Amino acid sequence: MTEAHRFHPTILREYDIRGVVGDTLNPADLRALGRAFGTLVVRQGGRRVCVGYDGRVSSPDLEAALVGGLVACGLTVERIGLGPTPMLYYATRERQADAGLMITGSHNPPNYNGIKMMLGKGPFYGQSIQDLGAATAAADYVDGSGAAVEIDVREAYVERLLRDYDGQRPLKVAWDAGNGATGEILRRLTARLPGEHVLLFDAIDGTFPNHHPDPTVAENLVDLQRVVAEQGCDLGIGFDGDGDRIGAIDHLGRIVWGDQLLALYAEVVLKSHPGATIIADVKASQTLFDEVARLGGQPLMWKTGHSLLKAKMAETGSPLAGEMSGHIFFADKWYGFDDALYCAVRLLALVSQAGVPLATLRDRLPAVINTPEIRFQVSEERKFAVVNEVKTRLLQDGVTVNDIDGVRVNTPDGWWLLRASNTQDVLVARAEAFTEAGLVRLKAILADQLTRSGVQADL
Repeated sequence: MTEAHRFHPTILREYDIRGVVGDTLNPADLRALGRAFGTLVVRQGGRRVCVGYDGRVSSPDLEAALVGGLVACGLTVERIGLGPTPMLYYATRERQADAGLMITGSHNPPNYNGIKMMLGKGPFYGQSIQDLGAATAAADYVDGSGAAVEIDVREAYVERLLRDYDGQRPLKVAWDAGNGATGEILRRLTARLPGEHVLLFDAIDGTFPNHHPDPTVAENLVDLQRVVAEQGCDLGIGFDGDGDRIGAIDHLGRIVWGDQLLALYAEVVLKSHPGATIIADVKASQTLFDEVARLGGQPLMWKTGHSLLKAKMAETGSPLAGEMSGHIFFADKWYGFDDALYCAVRLLALVSQAGVPLATLRDRLPAVINTPEIRFQVSEERKFAVVNEVKTRLLQDGVTVNDIDGVRVNTPDGWWLLRASNTQDVLVARAEAFTEAGLVRLKAILADQLTRSGVQADL
């Protein structure tokens, strides 16, 4: 008889599963998750699932445990092996599997790991993830005798990535894989793209010996900036640990943030989809929403989270969505999931066709003064409470609050945001103003609110 299993309360997140290996997450958790998720697939009439894993040291053992749980439900598991998360999404869609599961810690520190999941063609998130915990606690599983087979989709995936490249002039590009899971696919891709390509840290190494694999943090782009300058590259592109988030810099070494990239992509996509809805998360610049409207599109602000944005895209029929954090989703010519390698191909094509540098395209966007994402370490137990306290105080003071995801407040100076991360024990803040003095005032408001909730706010 299969025993019940209980998870550490912090690992079942809003849109994925994430924990510290050997502490809050271990192979027994993965086997139980395989049993619970596999049972759900079988009860919905499914028979085949795809499983992949990233380059973290713990990923092979966790993948084996997950596969064991799925097979015990009677499923055929197609193991696609080591690679980026979007390759798993691609395999699940192209092979018409009933579900897909990716062992990945994404951009978290090396001792973290977890699972991103899709059921059918869509993301698996929210209450559905919580329900897995109830299923394992009750040992509510189906039993069967399945099988695991190894499937190699790498070459087919690279072919598909290349299909939508329609650039008109070769570019010199620096790429920083950050020792993440994109390394091998990146080598195959750049070998077949036109132009000259300089690769950094493309050896997959789950200890991340060179820098943390998070391209939204400026310090992680220093090596890329240096190589772009030294080699005279047209632009640089960086990836996170599992390859679903993109970072970019222009030839002047300036970071082109996720919302700025989305604005550039929107101009191209809206030519093919006039009047379409373009979605961005609450952290995105107001200039993006204004630019989408100027281009004739319908801007829509939505919650942060890759699963949440994918679901909203499907609901609205949007051809393009994105986050400040570099998750960008193309349903225009693509599948609607976040794939940084595909975004890179589309960026190279866009810059190549424009006939001007990425820097020029960036500078055509309205100039505002803003902060990057500012992160404050706050315990898992405390982070959501802080946001609720801030919201309550603002409402008591008569302030109009956009609470779609945390609190976003407009003032005559611009806007500021505070929200709790769903993947880390941090609060995330951002502010944007029309002037330097305005930004100082916005940051002072934000710092005051954090201080009143007992959070040390060094802005």
